[in-house]
Amino acid sequence: RFNVKLLTLVFLVCFSRHDLTDSSGEYVKFSKEKFWLEPPSEQQRKQLEEELKLSGTNLKSHAWYHGQIPWEVSESLVLNHGDFLIRDSQSSPGDFVLTAHWEQETLHFLIRKTAVQSGETYTRVQYSLEGEAFDSIPALVHFYVGGRAALSRWSGAQIHRPVNRTLPLTYLETAFCTAVGAPPCPRGLRSGEERVCPRSPSSLHHREADVSRGQDEQTLLTAGEASLSTPYSNNTPQSRSPCSSRAVSVAPSPSLPRCSDTAQPPTSPNSTLHRERDDRPQPHPNQDSPFSDTDGSCYTELYPGPQSYVERLRVEEGSAGLDPLRVEDGNANFSPVVETVSSFKPSGYQSPLMPKENKPLEVGVLRRVKELLAEIDPRTAAKHITKADCKMARILEVTPEMQRMMGVSSGMELLTLPHGQQLRLDLLERFQTMAIMLAVDVLGCTGTNEERAGLLHKIIQIAAELKSTMGNMFGFAAVMRALELPQVSRLEQTWMALRQRHTEGAILYEKSLRPFMKSLNDGRESCPLSNTTFPHVLPLLSLLEKSVAVGEGTEPWETVEVGVDVVMFHLGAARTIAQLGGIYRSNAESKLQGFQEQAEVLELFLTDFQMRLLWGSRGATENQALRYAKFDQVLTALSNKLEPPVRSR
Repeated sequence: RFNVKLLTLVFLVCFSRHDLTDSSGEYVKFSKEKFWLEPPSEQQRKQLEEELKLSGTNLKSHAWYHGQIPWEVSESLVLNHGDFLIRDSQSSPGDFVLTAHWEQETLHFLIRKTAVQSGETYTRVQYSLEGEAFDSIPALVHFYVGGRAALSRWSGAQIHRPVNRTLPLTYLETAFCTAVGAPPCPRGLRSGEERVCPRSPSSLHHREADVSRGQDEQTLLTAGEASLSTPYSNNTPQSRSPCSSRAVSVAPSPSLPRCSDTAQPPTSPNSTLHRERDDRPQPHPNQDSPFSDTDGSCYTELYPGPQSYVERLRVEEGSAGLDPLRVEDGNANFSPVVETVSSFKPSGYQSPLMPKENKPLEVGVLRRVKELLAEIDPRTAAKHITKADCKMARILEVTPEMQRMMGVSSGMELLTLPHGQQLRLDLLERFQTMAIMLAVDVLGCTGTNEERAGLLHKIIQIAAELKSTMGNMFGFAAVMRALELPQVSRLEQTWMALRQRHTEGAILYEKSLRPFMKSLNDGRESCPLSNTTFPHVLPLLSLLEKSVAVGEGTEPWETVEVGVDVVMFHLGAARTIAQLGGIYRSNAESKLQGFQEQAEVLELFLTDFQMRLLWGSRGATENQALRYAKFDQVLTALSNKLEPPVRSR
């Protein structure tokens, strides 16, 4: 076995909270006959940091956005297969262009912008390439990066690695908007025209709304941070032939406002490029993996180095005496609160379904639980589970105060960060407790095999609703764990009765749900973003909190044959999940719109209630490992009582 914990920590250090990768761009300043390249000054680095600290609703906070750079410059930045960046359109002011490198060609995709009427007075803007539309540019970017979707059907191009800017936008606007003379246009293009991909609807679409780029976007994602210590390459980017890109000319639009002739960028003729030198092996420069780092700077955190951006920020805020909850110019400056106490308080929990103090598995409470589960239909149960899951995971009903305390906008991002450990532990507690409660519902049924088969069928239906209707992969995994517990799966007579009395349920479980669950865990399956309310985070929780991970068997990533591939898949998925909390929230709100919860039914799926039901008012506060060990024995005893094990002679 390899050291999964170390690999996990290295990965999360390398791919920090907001960046998808560590790539950085080197800007080429074109003149009539030459170009030059210079590293950012300390002042420019600070300006870049200030831009990246802006709110996530400001496009400037995302490092892959390069502003008003010419298409020639963008082509000099995207050098590797899958590289991409976002820039302003030169031919269509107010629009954006996605520049990408795919199969040894540089492609430019004009992002279509459409005005959508929401009510009588409010209009919002959506962005798209060919298919699905998004409420913000970051949402579009992370959809195509995380889902590995093709940018267009005709090109088949995909984007994997953003090229992060290394200079502030204010400097770039000055440097590339001067009137010293633009580079000659490629053959077939007139001055002011822009190269975009042919046959792309986004390049031919007439803009329905002219919304200023400075307008606040209703983005669903958080701000990006660039790796500000990425060393510059000694290699000068190769100039590109106009024939190296697929392009068609588009109708000229009013040109961008030219900057003053006197607004020259400060040059440094004697400036040289420096690169951090060390003895570490460097990846192959042509490596196409989305996780590759062409200059090795990803691992600088493992070696002594200059003070990081976060450390400098803490020092600056501390010396300035900032109030951690002070809000200035709409952007919050604060230090997140590190939670050390569980959000579950079973000892003080009060429920109309149980007395103030109760014993483990109290008969009267169990009977009422069985009655409620029998009364509700599977879809209603799935909606109650999803609402409880999303509230607990801070996908739904997240207040600004909660966001300030977390330091991020969604629990999906928090669980990937170091100070999100308590949330990870609480999610594991909820997962295990939900599975045990459903298993008790089956094993506690002392009636006939047919009655237990009916309960199994009901639970299978709930799992199917969670997966397909609600898109709640966390709840789906918990219900599936209940069915896969050895104490339940060994009940041969009960499962036989299920196949005889509820054939469709048995087929659904064995041919669809169980294989899908295995594919999720093995990293061979993912869920459609448009339908997901709570993504499959259990592998990530297990990787980061192995000491309390559920289950006793070997996980898929702990086998030599597929271990690294599975680990990298789940960690890559975690980076995407962290950025898409807003989309999950929107999906959950949409699926729960108009849903009227039933107080008693919701109680069944609250973790505090389940802990009190299983371990009693006193036992619920005991050590977690001890609680699980004791209850594993209880489940085994219940299972053996229903179907005594066959003794081998």
